[in-house]
Amino acid sequence: MLTAMMVILTASSAHAAKQDDPYLMIQEVAGLTFERMKKEKDAIKQDPELLRKVMEEELLPYIDYRFSAFKVLGKYAQKVPREKLLEFVSVFREYLITSYAVALGYYDDQFVEFAPAINFDGRSDVTVRAVIKDDERPDIKVAFKVRKDRKSNEWQAYDMVAEGISLLSSKRSEFESVLRQDGIDRVIELMRESIEQPIVLEEK
Repeated sequence: MLTAMMVILTASSAHAAKQDDPYLMIQEVAGLTFERMKKEKDAIKQDPELLRKVMEEELLPYIDYRFSAFKVLGKYAQKVPREKLLEFVSVFREYLITSYAVALGYYDDQFVEFAPAINFDGRSDVTVRAVIKDDERPDIKVAFKVRKDRKSNEWQAYDMVAEGISLLSSKRSEFESVLRQDGIDRVIELMRESIEQPIVLEEK
């Protein structure tokens, strides 16, 4: 049986995670993000919109949202004018912040177990797996897909998979028919509509 490594989420949000090891980076970023959510739990309960700020400040610096945006567009990226492409990436950044705020908004001081690191020498893409454990709910299996930037040699996450469902794949499937039938402007409009929706915390 694969022995999981328990990560104690006590990191300070003043600490920046190093990006030369994809496994340690994800563990540190998870620690920073969840610890801040725990520390600001009461304020977030009063104003769930604070989750967007937490995601933007703690999580987004370690996410390659540009790469993610192009992955969602797929083949359509080549057909979109440059200025519209820049607009899409900009709006997608805010859309991603909202998506992560919604996806992680249920966190309430659960334990997070990360699977042991695998040798990543010579690799440019790895998957960091974890389990979010909660005594009151079934375990949630999550995985972060991480890639190495060729220029900076730093690792950044570009996708999150929860219970086998990829955030990017689901968004790509969701937007594909819209792109084909109505074009990039409609996709941007849909993302803006989603961003404008208030963050609602799930009741335990």
